[in-house]
Amino acid sequence: MIVRPRQNWFLMLFVWNGSVLQTIIPQLVFMGAVSSLAVFTHGKVFGEKIPLNTAPFTLFGLALAIFLAFRNNASYDRFNEARHLWGNLLIASRSLTSQMLCYLPEHLAAADRTRLANTLIAFIYALKHRLRATDPAEDLRRFLGPEQMAALQGKSYTPTALLNDLRRSFARYQGQAAGADTTRWILDTQINELGKALGGCERLVSTPIPFAYNVLLHRTVYAYCVLLPFGLVDSTEFFTPLLCVFISYTLIALEAIASEVAEPFGLAPNALALDAMTRNIERSILELCDRELPAETVAVRPYQFT
Repeated sequence: MIVRPRQNWFLMLFVWNGSVLQTIIPQLVFMGAVSSLAVFTHGKVFGEKIPLNTAPFTLFGLALAIFLAFRNNASYDRFNEARHLWGNLLIASRSLTSQMLCYLPEHLAAADRTRLANTLIAFIYALKHRLRATDPAEDLRRFLGPEQMAALQGKSYTPTALLNDLRRSFARYQGQAAGADTTRWILDTQINELGKALGGCERLVSTPIPFAYNVLLHRTVYAYCVLLPFGLVDSTEFFTPLLCVFISYTLIALEAIASEVAEPFGLAPNALALDAMTRNIERSILELCDRELPAETVAVRPYQFT
């Protein structure tokens, strides 16, 4: 994800990176060619004049705008829910780490506390890789020992296995000490919060916006843009390509943005900054444990005009 500080209106006119313009240039070139053809043929196709004017496009454009607004709202709802889920992951991870450090028996070895913290961090990285369908092995090796890595071999739900390992470890370390049941309940509450966030993220990944909506919007936008030059050519003449490309840019870009935002865990510029968010949770856990912090992954990048 690209996050930038607020800039003035003039700089915003020339933003390139993250504007989706670079991904829709072929479509805009195609619309420019269609518009130029309409001007060159005076709105005729195979010698027959297409009887279109601006009136139907006004009515049709209003309906299309409402449909685009619905699609963008649905996409942003998914993005917003994903951000809330990862915010809950941060809160639950900090709370669980603090409770682990304060409530587990004082005689527990520092190596065991380190192992618990590392397992929690590994869970966050495993979740990120699961959502992106990438290999988590390299990140997991940084936090898990050979025994834990071996136990994860062949597991289809690595994050769930790591949460189960945390719960089992807490139960073992508590044993039958005084107040163990209360402490287990407190720790288990945070593990349940992590499990809820995990399930919510998996639900977003496994339940995309129905494909029929995407197909209908895609076809409607392109049909509107292709026919538009033939409805404007009589009134705008040589300005038709300029107007049609600009209108096409607005509609096609909105569709492209909606598609990116609807997949909040992807690698698109407008998806969530999972790398930075994961590193932020890692740093929070390590700081609570008084351990050395890795370099911060920054999601803020300067404007790029080329």
